Amino acid sequence: MTKNLYIVPYDFTPVGDTAIQYAMHLGKHIEVEIELLHVVKSNSEVLATQSKLDKVVNNLDAPKGVSFSIKVSVGSIFEEISKTANKQSAQLIIMGTHGATGLQKLFGSNAMKVVTSSNTPFLIVQKNTLMKEIKNIVVPVDLTKESLQIVNIAGDIAKIYNAKVHVLGEKQNDELLSQQMKNRILIVRNQYEERNIDSNVELMKQGGSYQKKVLEYCHQNSIDLISIAYHSESLLPQFDTFAQSLITNDQNLPCVIINSKPASALYF
Repeated sequence: MTKNLYIVPYDFTPVGDTAIQYAMHLGKHIEVEIELLHVVKSNSEVLATQSKLDKVVNNLDAPKGVSFSIKVSVGSIFEEISKTANKQSAQLIIMGTHGATGLQKLFGSNAMKVVTSSNTPFLIVQKNTLMKEIKNIVVPVDLTKESLQIVNIAGDIAKIYNAKVHVLGEKQNDELLSQQMKNRILIVRNQYEERNIDSNVELMKQGGSYQKKVLEYCHQNSIDLISIAYHSESLLPQFDTFAQSLITNDQNLPCVIINSKPASALYF
């Protein structure tokens, strides 16, 4: 049986350690190979980095069904993460974000550049992300078809961990937009019913910060995982800010984010 593959871009920092621990935490429920990936600038760094990665792996207490491999790539982190994931058909890239150094650079102005470089979903953790069982997943959707592309991934995760999916949208005052939102919600609800996935739909009042309302819902409903689709043409204002505020949320919740394809290339 072929194992699932999770890739952990690793930078030898505590938040990188959290990403490894979270990958192992997920691996308790599904047979998986976890590949630690480190990107260097020159070939002269490869051997020493491989040795360091070997030491990290040797000190890990992997659960049953979880195995490790290492990879050192030469090049740009913006290219090598996606290239490695795409080439090996990885199911998930699990990565940490932290202070002013290391991988945090990816979550400034270049945050979406990393995500949009790959077709593989990213799961982002923070240093203080807890190793909690995934029982409740929140999925914010908007009026665009692209936002629905996270629905299947969130459903896959829900099936693995027997979790409930909470689908969030905003009520619309305009009659046409209101009907569009209801249609989006109906599509999601039907998909989850067909897959026997427990789900709940919540339409929040308009006005105020959407990300704040989403995070408040997470706090009030014991959410364990946030799942979002990133699409640059989103009808949500300043979606980069929206996405990054969820990625780096104050509750330290892990966040799954995918780069959605243009709706014109898909069938809904």
